[in-house]
Amino acid sequence: MKRLKDLAEIVGGNIIGDGDIMIVGVGSAKEGASYGTITFAETEEIHKEAEKTEAAAVIVPKTITKSSKTLVQVDNPRLAFARIAREFMPKPLVTGEIHPTSVIHPTAVIGEDVSIHPYAVIDEGVRIGPRTVIGPGVYVGKGVKIGADCEIHANVVIEYETRIGDRVIIHGGTVLGSDGYGFVTTKEGHYKIPQLGNVIIEDDVEIGANVTIDRGAIGSTIIGRGTKIDNLVHLAHNVETGPECLIVAQSGIAGSTKLGKRVTMAGQSGVFGHLKVGDYVTLAARGVITSNVESGSFLSGFPAIDHKQNYKIKAASRRVPELLKQIKTMEKRLAELEKKLEDK
Repeated sequence: MKRLKDLAEIVGGNIIGDGDIMIVGVGSAKEGASYGTITFAETEEIHKEAEKTEAAAVIVPKTITKSSKTLVQVDNPRLAFARIAREFMPKPLVTGEIHPTSVIHPTAVIGEDVSIHPYAVIDEGVRIGPRTVIGPGVYVGKGVKIGADCEIHANVVIEYETRIGDRVIIHGGTVLGSDGYGFVTTKEGHYKIPQLGNVIIEDDVEIGANVTIDRGAIGSTIIGRGTKIDNLVHLAHNVETGPECLIVAQSGIAGSTKLGKRVTMAGQSGVFGHLKVGDYVTLAARGVITSNVESGSFLSGFPAIDHKQNYKIKAASRRVPELLKQIKTMEKRLAELEKKLEDK
């Protein structure tokens, strides 16, 4: 349990009501927050729903001043709720201990308060920063460097010479640094091109489950600071993302493409290889970028074009069956007119 005034201090909130009440956890206003929890409401409508729950307190915008609940007023209720929810998040992987079944090379350097779980393998020359968690069955390859306060979940594979910054979260089953897809095709077959580069994951990146990020062929594949990658995403060799990009599930980026800052790729979208995508670009779900893109663009479709233009094309395409009927009618009438003229 945590005192409300302590939680409000974390988010710079103004309390209207009793700041000494104890909060047991977080809850949802729409799903009936349980007794003693804190929830949030971004609108007056949701605030009314929150009042009907057993929540002890509600995080609200500064425009809401009256309630049957204790209020915490902030500029951004959703952000404040996320920061407060973090205070209640369980940390089962944090033990500060090294499990006896883990295998650690004698040359590895392990920082203070690192947690290493059963059957993890830490290879030669690895360096792991303080308070980082290495989950069960994780493989950390030769020469890998991992920063402080990272969470590496179960069965992640981090291949040799990968670089991971601070406060990085990597979810289960992800593979970093596997060989890129590079072959020279000859009459005799496909000759593999050695993939000699590495992967660099910058600070504050989160990578979902079962993601694959290939090492650079020569040079690095780079995931920019603060980027968030959903489950089942593939990034090919030498891809570079700018800072704070969002890449949603089942998306893919082909080799050597560079994304600018704060690019958003919605679900099942893709980008062809060797392209440059500018800053603040948004690609809608199932869209595929096939050429370079200017900053600030909002694209959709395959090949991806301006979203408004694509929407107009799709709207017009719905009229095609009707237009075909009209054309056939006009052709029939034209043929009848031609026949009448010929008869004269």
